Amino acid sequence: EVQLVESGGGLVQAGGSLRLSCVASGFTFDSDDYAIGWFRQVSGADREGVSYITSDGTIWYGDSVRGRFTIASDNAKNTVYLQMNSLKPEDTAVYYCAALSRPLLLLRLWRPSEYDYWGQGTQVTVSS
Repeated sequence: EVQLVESGGGLVQAGGSLRLSCVASGFTFDSDDYAIGWFRQVSGADREGVSYITSDGTIWYGDSVRGRFTIASDNAKNTVYLQMNSLKPEDTAVYYCAALSRPLLLLRLWRPSEYDYWGQGTQVTVSS
């Protein structure tokens, strides 16, 4: 059974930083084709793609976070991190990590619907 557990959320002032962690169990980072994504959701809105990293090292960021957020993986720890700097009030949301393990060709990895496994989410609140 695949489980994803996020942590690291909290309350921070605008301009501050947080680092989110996503620990995966039952999911190997040694497979040839996988992707781990970070998404966020504000109540009443669609889930938004924030960033993803793939087994071949491809990294993507959404326009609203590019240059401020950094995704990284530690395969030995089965953990993916999202370093969030220069946080803005509009970054306030529940952040989720998600995973999939299948051939990546033609997948639209910025879309939540592509992912098979989800964590429970962690709240990030940025005060102005």
